[in-house]
Amino acid sequence: MSEISSLTELLRQSGGQFRFFDMGRRVQKFSVEQFEKIENQQTPYPYPYLQHAWVALMVWNPKNKEQGAAWFLKLPLDEQGFLIQAVRDDLLSRLLKNAGGVLKHEQSGEIPEDALKDNPFSFKPDQEKMALFHAYSTLTSNEPASQYFEHAQQYFSGQGSWDDWQSLGFQGIADLTVRHEKGNNNKILTTAIPLLPDVPFEVLCTCLESIQPDHKLYDALCLRAEQSLERGTASANHIAALTRGLSNGKNSPRKQALIHSILESDYALEPEVIISIATRCHESLQEISTLNLFLEKLAIGKAGQSGFSRILSDLMFMPALRALILMQFRNEDRSEALTQAIGEMFGSSFN
Repeated sequence: MSEISSLTELLRQSGGQFRFFDMGRRVQKFSVEQFEKIENQQTPYPYPYLQHAWVALMVWNPKNKEQGAAWFLKLPLDEQGFLIQAVRDDLLSRLLKNAGGVLKHEQSGEIPEDALKDNPFSFKPDQEKMALFHAYSTLTSNEPASQYFEHAQQYFSGQGSWDDWQSLGFQGIADLTVRHEKGNNNKILTTAIPLLPDVPFEVLCTCLESIQPDHKLYDALCLRAEQSLERGTASANHIAALTRGLSNGKNSPRKQALIHSILESDYALEPEVIISIATRCHESLQEISTLNLFLEKLAIGKAGQSGFSRILSDLMFMPALRALILMQFRNEDRSEALTQAIGEMFGSSFN
């Protein structure tokens, strides 16, 4: 056991199969090879959120899928976004202590669920992310979807009244969304989008942020977003959900135009909308005019100075955005409101 020097080595020695997921801004898979580089400090964590790596680890025995475990790890990152080595070593030491009995029987395919017992780096995901993780984990291990999947599939197929959504389970919508490439599910979702009442549509959007929709599904989503913005009668919660739904589509002029339109509207003054853009649309913010508009709206928005400082502290932790934000901070054409907000955040001597 003393020869084990990384988490991936520990997992390989168990003989089980395992997959990593990011649980920060959205739920998304990333490869074992990528995590191995992260824990060996060969690359920064690609999806930092609140200066941590929020990692879900799924482990299962291929010969007995009931012997499985899910670990949720919140790991602090350094200023450059790298995993702190002392944290990795401490985590590994705790896991070896708790899982040592299993590792004496190598290749058992089993690591105990309580290997994270009393671990300061574990966390409990919220129900929304947990449902999406469960949907991904059953799909990954070729297990059936939840008991709520069939009802969601029937509802989104239009087999009943669109107004009869109260009995839908979030887990079923998550299962349907994550399985969008299976069978007829993509067509079901695409056809349903223009017809859905606001509440089930908003729930669907919070699931769509964790997949990469194909162009037909994304076009349907964009069209509904454009119509909602044109009418201008939707709630801020609805626009925030729409923003999340749009966020993981491939970068395109249409997507960029939609994010820009949201920022140009009064919706961008609402905390839930500006937070959705900040936490989900960071790639869109790499376009300078969009970033500038975002900063100006954030400075005068209802999130206030504390919101301005918190949101930018998080975004500036991302290397691709830090330099761009600092450049806009030094832009001589910035508004007085933005200048004042920057001064409150960094001090009046910032230049």
